[in-house]
Amino acid sequence: MTPPALLSGKKALVTGAGSGIGAAVARRLAADGAQVYAVDIAPDPVKALADEVPGIEAVTCDLSDLDAVDELPSDIDVLVNNAGRQHVSPIQDFDPAIFHQILTIMLEAPFRLIRASLPHMYEAGWGRVVNISSAHGLRASPFKSAYVASKHGLEGLSKVTALEGAEHGVTSNCINPAYVRTPLVEKQIADQARVHGISEDEVVTKIMLTPVAVKRLIEPSEVAELAAVLWGPASPSITGSSFTQDGGWTAH
Repeated sequence: MTPPALLSGKKALVTGAGSGIGAAVARRLAADGAQVYAVDIAPDPVKALADEVPGIEAVTCDLSDLDAVDELPSDIDVLVNNAGRQHVSPIQDFDPAIFHQILTIMLEAPFRLIRASLPHMYEAGWGRVVNISSAHGLRASPFKSAYVASKHGLEGLSKVTALEGAEHGVTSNCINPAYVRTPLVEKQIADQARVHGISEDEVVTKIMLTPVAVKRLIEPSEVAELAAVLWGPASPSITGSSFTQDGGWTAH
């Protein structure tokens, strides 16, 4: 008899699931047997993902609309906060509206989703919160004030969730990759080239890969495999931690 899949009967929700890390994590969750809500602001990519992968349901939501966030499914066993956006600008020129939007999407929306999901997790005596942070949750770079601030905030939120959830069988952790081959990073290349006055090739070699020892972009599937550890058999005592996947960036 074939044993049941690891997450058989459990539900998962992944934000920013239309591409990149989110899509890879949604695929990995489905492979482990979860029913996956793949959430993204753009309907077509998540619909295509759901059409391709059994067990994935497409959900369209703009995470900057907190009323819409509050309407997302809350009977969730594995929550993956992944969605984000980037804006590259010196602080004195940084649009406050964009700063506010980035913190809403990348910090307040995760808080709302965790808050909504915890009662179900507590009742079940089991839950996993996986926050896709960044090397920028542990380090800073110029011209990314909103992104760095939101990732540092997410680190703190994750640790508080871990402490509060421990007695209920709920864990919460962050994954901290360096630059991953995603549409968000590809857009950054052009923005960084503009801000620094250099070519896009130079952005990759002189900015993105300078602080890392492993001189390549990370693939989304690598992040998904690390995330799977955090809901897998080794996960019950892994909580309140930040797992660097940064090619040696933070080893300096």
